[in-house]
Amino acid sequence: MRIFLDANVFLYAAGAAHPLKAVCGKLLDRVAHGSLNATTSVEVIQEILHVYSRRGSIPVAVALGVRSAMLFPDLLPITRENVMAACQWMVRHPGLSSRDAIHVATMLANSITRIVSTDTDFDRVKEIERIPPEAL
Repeated sequence: MRIFLDANVFLYAAGAAHPLKAVCGKLLDRVAHGSLNATTSVEVIQEILHVYSRRGSIPVAVALGVRSAMLFPDLLPITRENVMAACQWMVRHPGLSSRDAIHVATMLANSITRIVSTDTDFDRVKEIERIPPEAL
């Protein structure tokens, strides 16, 4: 079964020293070597670009964005239907961020029910299962 990787997996792997840096790096290595069936979406790549460009690290943003996008031959698009479904997820789960709602909608539209993330807000959505990075 395929899993969805949230932006924080990439950000911890590429970021400064943190207890999750090595764990997240190993997850991405497993994806690269084909031993972890995972994907992500263009929205996650956009989030990576946003975080690093906001910090003034455009070269890092571009390098990480390109590497991350190239890691997934089936990088999921965001469709109009995903956006409409995300709006409904936000109504059903007040407090769920727009990005998280887009992730949920995109996942379910692609029959993905598991997400690797440190974001506990996903725990409120019973239709999906959040897996902490260290659990894999």
